Amino acid sequence: MGKPLVAVFSGAGMSTDSGIPDYRGPQGLWRREPDAEKLVTYAYYMADPEIRRRSWLMRAELGALGAQPNAAHRAVAELERGGTPVRVVTQNVDGLQQLAGMPARKVFELHGSARAVVCTACHARSAMDGALARVAAGEPDPACLSCGGILKAATVMFGERLDPQVLGQAVAVAKGCQVFIAVGTTLQVQPAASLAGMAAEAGARLIIVNAEETPYDPLADEVIREPIGTALPALLARLGAEG
Repeated sequence: MGKPLVAVFSGAGMSTDSGIPDYRGPQGLWRREPDAEKLVTYAYYMADPEIRRRSWLMRAELGALGAQPNAAHRAVAELERGGTPVRVVTQNVDGLQQLAGMPARKVFELHGSARAVVCTACHARSAMDGALARVAAGEPDPACLSCGGILKAATVMFGERLDPQVLGQAVAVAKGCQVFIAVGTTLQVQPAASLAGMAAEAGARLIIVNAEETPYDPLADEVIREPIGTALPALLARLGAEG
């Protein structure tokens, strides 16, 4: 028998050790500045140049492009390199799992990527650092260089649908894996959170690594409340040894 397929479903808590704040936790961005939610809400963003200006400034200030993978990201990539089949389904947009060495084709980004920008008119895609360089040079709301349309981060904003193809791939992973690890996520945002239930229903071993309770804890075979930066590497080392 081959090694079991391990699905890692990651949320914002996975990247807090890399200096990227979560959104809904006790120190989360939405709790500290509720108005910030407008900056990533599609209808507000498209209608108001001032919202776009503030949104670009927020991206520049958050400095997510300068963040580096942490021990949890590295442990996932090491498990995959060690011969265990691993797929990552992530709610994060930071690209840190790929930077840690996980092949991009094995990472499914449900909420898109903050490392790219896309034109809302012609759908041309380019690097985020280029757009931020234009903001730093004095363009408060940089337009698409191809057609002049409104640019936005290649992320799924509030009010936008998830990419059905990426969601379909994530569902296939959840239903096909033998181990499903939900890490650093409150499992409250649907439809993404329902992947944990789908995995359990399909017979996967469900493991939840999160500081706070989640609605799916009663379904879990194991719940770990320890800090992710140490708990996840230890768990993945255990799973790798089991295989």
